[in-house]
Amino acid sequence: MMKIVIRNYWVVATFLLAFQWVTHGQMAEKASPVIENGEAQVVEAFSDPSKWIRHDLWVETTFDSDGDGELDRMHVDVTRPEQTDTENLKLPVIYESSPYYAGTAGMDKGIFWDVQHEIGEAGKPRKHPEVTRVGERPIISNSQIRTWVPRGFIVVHSSSPGTGLSDGAPTVGGDNESLAPKAVIDWLNGRAKGYTERDGNKEVKAYWSTGKVGMTGTSYNGTIPLAAATTGVEGLEAIIPIAPNTSYYHYYRSNGLVRSPGGYLGEDIDVLYDFIHSGDESKRARNNKVVRDTEMKNGLDRITGDYNDFWAKRDYLNDMKPMKAALLMSHGFNDWNVMPEHSYRIYKKAKEMGLPVRIYYHQNGHGGPPPLSMMNRWFTRYLYGIENGIEDEPKAWIVRENDKKDDPTPYADYPNPEAEYITLFLTKGAPSKGELTTLKAKKQGTETLVDNYSFSGTSLAKAETTEHRLLYVTSPLEDDVHISGVPKIKIKLASNKPAANLSVWLVSLPWSDALNTKITDNIITRGWADPQNHSSLTESKPLIPNKFYEMEFELMPDDQIIPKGQQIGLMIFSSDKEFTLWPEPGTKLTVDLDETELILPIVGGKL
Repeated sequence: MMKIVIRNYWVVATFLLAFQWVTHGQMAEKASPVIENGEAQVVEAFSDPSKWIRHDLWVETTFDSDGDGELDRMHVDVTRPEQTDTENLKLPVIYESSPYYAGTAGMDKGIFWDVQHEIGEAGKPRKHPEVTRVGERPIISNSQIRTWVPRGFIVVHSSSPGTGLSDGAPTVGGDNESLAPKAVIDWLNGRAKGYTERDGNKEVKAYWSTGKVGMTGTSYNGTIPLAAATTGVEGLEAIIPIAPNTSYYHYYRSNGLVRSPGGYLGEDIDVLYDFIHSGDESKRARNNKVVRDTEMKNGLDRITGDYNDFWAKRDYLNDMKPMKAALLMSHGFNDWNVMPEHSYRIYKKAKEMGLPVRIYYHQNGHGGPPPLSMMNRWFTRYLYGIENGIEDEPKAWIVRENDKKDDPTPYADYPNPEAEYITLFLTKGAPSKGELTTLKAKKQGTETLVDNYSFSGTSLAKAETTEHRLLYVTSPLEDDVHISGVPKIKIKLASNKPAANLSVWLVSLPWSDALNTKITDNIITRGWADPQNHSSLTESKPLIPNKFYEMEFELMPDDQIIPKGQQIGLMIFSSDKEFTLWPEPGTKLTVDLDETELILPIVGGKL
């Protein structure tokens, strides 16, 4: 039984009190969680690590993903206050799962796909590294523990299928990666079996769990909470995914284009498979044959980049119908690894479903959790059931450009409800700069760029004149301009070859190279697309040389204030050295300026 001490009396709730008799007939109060101002507080009785109980076990799942004829078991560890034994205290659980806990493959250059080849051709064969498993029982990970155990939560970790001491095969977004954490949550609620040994029959019960579970984690570790939530598992009350990959297609492709995540040129889903495959060495050959060399090889399609059934099965947006968990999303607008569209698309859908949702955005790169107070209030509300008023707070919290990450600005929603789309048109100016204006000029004709991957996007944006990009800029801004939402581009273009990369950057000029330059100073947002997919994401068609095609696609979501005096620039180019394939230089893209538009979401609707 559990007592919760509440120090803010405006909270209305009923709680059970538990006491125990001690020597001399005196009544002593048991150690209990303390809630103050809607947050779980650090409790001295829970704060001594030497008194924490730490143990591990294996939870039996409902699947056999390594094909050995036995249901896979997931390796799980538990860290809990001693009072869960000495005082029969039951507490809620903070749970993080990962494929990374037991070690990963090295980042040898050969592990990645070669990107220096023509679009539509296969790259050179790549290396398949072996992962050397690390870690000692009973500790799988120490993440989350020092934050949450002293505040009256139990912390649980698990290694995902085919990693560490967990059975199974890594599938990188397959169903088993959703069902594995579901099984652990079922065990925490008494609906699945746990065992003291990987191959043993001695059961272990989660008698110390209230059954209320919250999940969190960053990147892949942030994907797994969403994966678990899409199963609709009872007991998973709240999740806080941080920079989660919510669609492996959106991670490795962009509007039909083969496009790497930032910082990992040549990565693809089979590369990530090799990187995390730290499970049972005796099962790896079979897993490689079935998963990597068959399912992934046949489905990933680096030739066309089309969206297909393989990718659809690894898109959590398609699986959200059963989801019930309260969702607090966190992401950086300048995360060019797991890009901010990943969180926005899930937040938007969860909101449409009527789920409790909040979103926290900052201006930095990959990772970055919400402020601890925000996370605490989220978990306290949904795991302890404390009516702390969080439902009445603004839906969106955005860290402004010069603010600290723990000091976000509240907004009614994201995108900002005051944002309106405005359309900007192009006037000619190549090879220097054309204009970007709200007034459409007639008969601007066409302008042509020449692809050359050896020039980075940064160098192209800084160049005063170059034939390798087209650049269109606004007049210097008379006032600060607040962009909030998802910019779009409509473009009409032709290629002199059957295939070409298309890259678009939205930049703030003049470009700053100062030592104190912030991540928001130069690049506003970006986007990529395959002109061969101009009419369908699921079917590429070779371009007829020099024939014009129309297409429309979104850039990455953003919320940024461009300061007065800067100019907003639309840069159109072909191969993006840091993200796309590197075909032989020389492909020419011709853009019809009269039929090309940039659509920007501007707060106040005025540029």
